[in-house]
Amino acid sequence: MNDIDEDTSEWLGCPTPLEMYQHQCALLEDELIQTEAMLRKARANVAGLVQMNDLLATGKAAAETRLREALERISALSGEAPDNVSFRPIDLVTGQRDHLLRENQRLLGELRDLKETCAAAPTRQAL
Repeated sequence: MNDIDEDTSEWLGCPTPLEMYQHQCALLEDELIQTEAMLRKARANVAGLVQMNDLLATGKAAAETRLREALERISALSGEAPDNVSFRPIDLVTGQRDHLLRENQRLLGELRDLKETCAAAPTRQAL
């Protein structure tokens, strides 16, 4: 009769339990080596990110300092100037243009009055 409880561990090509454990250990070692490599890479990435964060924080602090100084200068200038004076360059140029236009119109009016006076003066002498 056929023995169903036959031990198949000695059949050709079937690994022994020790060989299976050794193979599993080899797989785990390879996985551990890959994990260590990934961990080293991740640590390098984290170190790079920390360095970038430090540079950004330093730059931010410097920018905030410059902004604070600029705001102090602006507040000091606005405290010294009259209320109707603007510090925007376009407003300054516009104000100068308007002043020169009014001055030019005044001088043209004076010149017109002088010409009328000179033109009217010879006719009075003729009378």
